[in-house]
Amino acid sequence: MPKVVIVSTSADDLGGHPTGLWIEELATPYYIFKEAGHEVVVASPAGGAVPIDASSMSDGFFTEEAKKFMHDGEAFGQLSHSVKLDSIDVSTVDAIFLCGGHGVCTDVVDCPSLKSAIETLYASDKVVAAVCHGPMGLPQCNKPDGSPLVAGKVVTGFTNSEEKAVQLETKVPFMLETKLKEQGSKYESAADWNSKVCVDGKLVTGQNPQSSEECAKAVVALL
Repeated sequence: MPKVVIVSTSADDLGGHPTGLWIEELATPYYIFKEAGHEVVVASPAGGAVPIDASSMSDGFFTEEAKKFMHDGEAFGQLSHSVKLDSIDVSTVDAIFLCGGHGVCTDVVDCPSLKSAIETLYASDKVVAAVCHGPMGLPQCNKPDGSPLVAGKVVTGFTNSEEKAVQLETKVPFMLETKLKEQGSKYESAADWNSKVCVDGKLVTGQNPQSSEECAKAVVALL
């Protein structure tokens, strides 16, 4: 049974802006992985309860999968008692999936335990995936030769225009689209708020919340 670790944030604040996990980006992939018969572990930098961005549970954003997750004792239990990332034996993991929400811009963006896990999995030809702001965790990572993990790779992630649309461009540590391009990636995107997923070898990236389903299915196809 393939093992997938979904990595969320432990942060509920971004420069004074209340934030956390965008719940749909964890809930939808969680059920896709479970339905495919995979073992799913929810992890975070600090472990314990994962903060949820209240906006992700508001009208128009609170999807059926997210509602199901919030009322699922087993699933929500994993979110309430997430595993501390540095306690995971990466050799037992087949895929890592970084979900978003602006909380990741606080802790996932500079996280030694995540950097180590991603670099180990990538070097072992395992699946590394990230959606929306999840790819904020990739720029800190390198390939075995020392070059940026995303260099030469076809990737996507939350666009500059999407960041400006939510008016948090002055809060994030860097603009994700710009950073991915600076690191030599072949960045691609769809129109704002449309699903876009890039698969380059075992590296899978999704642009925004609308991409979480397609992104998770791409991971399943590689396992």
